Amino acid sequence: MQKVLNVPFTKEEALSLRAGDSVKLTGTIYTARDAAHKRMDEAIAAGQELPFDLTGNVIYYMGPSPAREGRPIGSAGPTTASRMDKYAPKLLDLGLIGMIGKGKRSDAVKEAMKRNGAVYFAAIGGAGALLSKAIVASEVIAYDDLGTEAIRKLTVKDFPAIVVIDSTGEDLYQR
Repeated sequence: MQKVLNVPFTKEEALSLRAGDSVKLTGTIYTARDAAHKRMDEAIAAGQELPFDLTGNVIYYMGPSPAREGRPIGSAGPTTASRMDKYAPKLLDLGLIGMIGKGKRSDAVKEAMKRNGAVYFAAIGGAGALLSKAIVASEVIAYDDLGTEAIRKLTVKDFPAIVVIDSTGEDLYQR
């Protein structure tokens, strides 16, 4: 059974998701990779505001290729999530409700997910061209100097993902 989820979403909605659920995300998600996470971490340490409100939002670990004519974005496949593991617990504690990437997560991230009722979705690696078709708009909102690693606000419609780790810590990679 496939679930439809409007993003941003609530903690209650996150708590209802289970590892293995297939979802289609519609609404707003944000992109951020290594360099953007480092900058956000520095901003938090300096007491500065982040480029977007984390509460109820989802970060997609992705850096797109250039957009083809008539498209809002190029290939948009997921990045290996473990590269963001040193930053994720702090962001989850500040209200982040979901992450999209590929690959396993650390025990510290899983504990922060359980503590905050958050979820980790997997997008299909190697299917960036297909995933880009679910992105209807893309706008750089912060750290433009980082190029493909800038933070983007994406509008998505029926973006396909699978709940890999749910808010209870159930992990498909460990089944």
